[in-house]
Amino acid sequence: MSKLKNEPLLLKKAIEVGEKYAKNRGYAEFSPTDAAKDKIESLYRLLVMDKLIQPLALDQENSINMKHKLALWIARQLPKDHVLLK
Repeated sequence: MSKLKNEPLLLKKAIEVGEKYAKNRGYAEFSPTDAAKDKIESLYRLLVMDKLIQPLALDQENSINMKHKLALWIARQLPKDHVLLK
């Protein structure tokens, strides 16, 4: 698994977009006190359930790999000339 350029910023953007997606799907909003780890896992599971991303193998499900999957997901959603992809 190779690290993406700007991966922390892509992850932040993925959480932001993912929260909006979850809210539009009818899920309750995340609380400002929710841990980032919990948000990441919830968003990852929602995107897998909606078949927007491929699930990780069960022995690979950890926070590092979930973060990477979310960063990959948002990188594919952004326009090719987006600042985070340069």
